[in-house]
Amino acid sequence: MACGDKVKHLIRVTQEGSLCLLKELCQGEGIRNALLKGHFGSSGDTVLHYAARHGHLEILKYLVEELGMDVGLANNDYKRALHEAASMGHRECLRYLIAQGARVDCLKKADWTPLMMACTRRNLEVIKDLVESGASLTLKNKDGWNSFHIACRAGDPEIIQYLLEVSPGIWDVESRIKRTPLHTAAMHGCFETAEVLLERCCYKPDAKDSCGVTPFMDAVQNGHIEIAKLLLERHGASFSATDALGAQSLHRATVTAQDRAVHFLVTELGVNVNKRATDLNLTALHYAAKEGHAGTVETLLTLGADVHAKDVKGRSALHMACAGQHVKCIRVLVDAGLTDSFDNSGMLARQLLKKPEALKVLEDVADAK
Repeated sequence: MACGDKVKHLIRVTQEGSLCLLKELCQGEGIRNALLKGHFGSSGDTVLHYAARHGHLEILKYLVEELGMDVGLANNDYKRALHEAASMGHRECLRYLIAQGARVDCLKKADWTPLMMACTRRNLEVIKDLVESGASLTLKNKDGWNSFHIACRAGDPEIIQYLLEVSPGIWDVESRIKRTPLHTAAMHGCFETAEVLLERCCYKPDAKDSCGVTPFMDAVQNGHIEIAKLLLERHGASFSATDALGAQSLHRATVTAQDRAVHFLVTELGVNVNKRATDLNLTALHYAAKEGHAGTVETLLTLGADVHAKDVKGRSALHMACAGQHVKCIRVLVDAGLTDSFDNSGMLARQLLKKPEALKVLEDVADAK
């Protein structure tokens, strides 16, 4: 077997956890040196990374204690074996690496620590091991997220409770764009986590990130209606708050085609379906048409949206749909009675069309007349 093939075989054996075969392969001096110095694949992983990722403790011990591999070896992204063990929840491997001198707060690319990696998973025991070994709860990655932010995205309430117990003030943190852990929980639909945060933390109602987005907006635009209700009932959230551009939750929900959320806002909370947003005086119908969400356009129309409403430039929802070449939206709007119309500059919606199938929709209307 050629040396290159032997190295590939060695990697496969490591991944599979066959210690006997690994020892047999390492009897050759050349293979052993290739293993000790080698960084493999596009990521530049070492066999130490492979062993930790797959949870093979005995192979880790062999590599470190018998072959003398450095537990701090990094791949191309500066990821260490400890990151792998933490990310994959291999507790015994993690504890072994720490006992062998692995730096508990080593940083990989984008400044992620092993604790941050562990917080992406629901493995409380691994998180406890890292914290009890001195891992920092306050370090932030390049986006300004600390481990608590990341845990709130994963949404395990037991982990959230634990982190708050060991560091009661950890909740009071913002990312680089001023997003709080409550924003994160609301965006990702972590209801139980949101309950814990509202019960134990002191977030200001309607705290805004750098784009003016509130946790309520995050919940609504991602379709998490139960969290939106929770924020209304327990946090006094405002459904009429506006983002940095002047858009309300209704407008943001139409951009992401959250029809249930749109229905909830209009029918249960009494939001005006024709409410204007931004300096352009856009309606929710404009937003939905611009994005090409035909189903949302239909939802808005059934809720009483004004199909003839125009923005400050005189553009109707049809102009928006035509500019985006959204054939289905054009058809829905035409069927609702909105035919070709001029904007303030005298441009017809049809003049924005490039797709033949879209133009045909308006031509059929003209022929029918």
